[in-house]
Amino acid sequence: MSYIHFDKTQLINLNYSLDKEIIRSNPLGCYTSTTIIGCNTRKYHGLLVAPQPQIDGQLHVLLSNVHETIVQKDAVFNLGINKYPGTYSPRGHKYLEDFDSEPIPKLTYRVGGVILDKEIILDSTEDRVMIRYTMVEAIIPTKLRINPFLAFRGYHALSKANTYVNKKIKKIDNGVQVQLYDAYDPLSLQVSIGNDFVPVPNWFYNIEYIREIERGYDYQEDLYVPGYFEFDMKKGDSVVFSAGLKVADTGKLHTKFNEEIKRRIPRDNFENCLKNSAGQFISRRDGETRVIAGYPWFGWWGRDTFIALPGLTLTMGDNQTFLDVMDSMSKDLKGAMFPNVGSGVLTNMNSIDAPLWFFWSLQQYIIFTGDKETIQSKYIDKCKGIIDGFIKGTEFKIHVKENGLISGGIEGVGLTWMDAVTKDGPVTPRIGCPVEINALWYNALCFYHEMTGDESIRELADKVAVSFVEGFWSEKKGYLADVIDGEEKDWSIRPNMVFATSLPYSPLSDEHKDKVLEIVKTNLFTHRGLRTLAPSDPRYKGYYKGDQYERDNAYHQGTAWPWLLGHFAEGYLKLHGKQGKKLVENMISSFDEVMTQYGIGTIAEIYEGDPPHRPKGAISQAWSVGELLRMKYLINNL
Repeated sequence: MSYIHFDKTQLINLNYSLDKEIIRSNPLGCYTSTTIIGCNTRKYHGLLVAPQPQIDGQLHVLLSNVHETIVQKDAVFNLGINKYPGTYSPRGHKYLEDFDSEPIPKLTYRVGGVILDKEIILDSTEDRVMIRYTMVEAIIPTKLRINPFLAFRGYHALSKANTYVNKKIKKIDNGVQVQLYDAYDPLSLQVSIGNDFVPVPNWFYNIEYIREIERGYDYQEDLYVPGYFEFDMKKGDSVVFSAGLKVADTGKLHTKFNEEIKRRIPRDNFENCLKNSAGQFISRRDGETRVIAGYPWFGWWGRDTFIALPGLTLTMGDNQTFLDVMDSMSKDLKGAMFPNVGSGVLTNMNSIDAPLWFFWSLQQYIIFTGDKETIQSKYIDKCKGIIDGFIKGTEFKIHVKENGLISGGIEGVGLTWMDAVTKDGPVTPRIGCPVEINALWYNALCFYHEMTGDESIRELADKVAVSFVEGFWSEKKGYLADVIDGEEKDWSIRPNMVFATSLPYSPLSDEHKDKVLEIVKTNLFTHRGLRTLAPSDPRYKGYYKGDQYERDNAYHQGTAWPWLLGHFAEGYLKLHGKQGKKLVENMISSFDEVMTQYGIGTIAEIYEGDPPHRPKGAISQAWSVGELLRMKYLINNL
């Protein structure tokens, strides 16, 4: 039995199967995602979701799905499944006998005397998905039909039937090329053997996505099927279907498919699942290397990149990819600010902490490699620009106060990682001096002094250390305020104080760190992450559900985040050493059971604050995976 396995008897149970999703990406930024039975439940699901830089640089769903049909004499068996209003049709999942995800997703169907394997893989060198069909058993002559369901729309949008869709089909090697709209790249649909393509253009209306219903979004779309491919298969035959943005050499599809399998890290244990997942977030395209913050709907984010990158790369000795990402990110530095969100033409600079996490990421490189020279030569000037920009003052009233602390924020904008904004404004405004921003600020100043010997920066760091303890610490309460705004202090128990225990440089004494960690452990710790607010707080929300307004109000008001465990673990290990090892090992091993939940073989963005801590948000998140890998590194190198 493989490490990731499922109850075969439950595969036809939709309540069991539709909660389990596949997400696989390639280095070019494409991905394929669906459920383990091939029924799409999100608008973000699709077998080929690829960038279209000539349109907007965003990802677009090109091939939404394929439905296979087994034809024997006069009998027709459709293996596909869609959700329509009030029903699922054609309910091909009832023929599903097995699903395996190692080394790639494989579905096994049994129809009478036919056993058919279906394996899905993304090409790592181009925008292409390949599906291999193997006829394991067939007693009588059998044909296979493949119906491609096309969307040709942005992955945040939905497709609707229209009269201006381009129905023209261009014949190519063992297939056809379609281009539903002029702005798009043509999509080449091909088979590795000779076949008949039967043009039967048709719209399939009102396909529903149940996860979008739950999330309060539009959930119905119409998909276009240009026709179907048909070919004979007998026992032992193997055929590859390809959908790509370039015409494939169909004679080489089998070879290409097998080469791709060899490139995969086997997901035969928990750690290899994390390593395999880590590689999914690295995108190399148009001369840039980026970290995709999460699948299926995130692009690249500045803050998330710097936090996730050490775990995704350095823990596996991939120092070059780390530097490649830092170089790409450095191009986007404007004054003191990195983009908070960057995806295509959509960018903004509303992140007070992304520039400070840049320093931390550089520190991690030195910790892992001992190579100060590279950091000194490539990035130290950028560090100086960030420090100078903060001292001078920059956007969103971000500035250094007389006491050395950083303050920032304006009405209606969330600047910290707790940045959910609803129609009522930011859920956690945190205007003033947030605790983690100033912990990061102190760490950045100390690091810069370490690298340069600049005494003026050391003096500023000393001032910040005094102001930090005087301003944030309460001896009576035994923990740090979350935000200081003038004379007002927010004493909400949140995880943001934990960074003052984990960063390479901290203004706190060991006694203070110990008290902070105990408060966090007692009030915020779960085996899926740190809660973002203590359950004792009347604003606490233990469940993450409903429409966007409801979800945004729970996002940082109790929801648990796995990535925060990395800094709790590091702070705990720094204080307790080997005595803290068992706790951190248990934190890591508890995620073993999620490998067959939600996003298969990966870690979700968030988990509900209340038991049983159900997975929510993006099904695979870069900093969740990265920080678990870094925690394993910390344990192994105590």
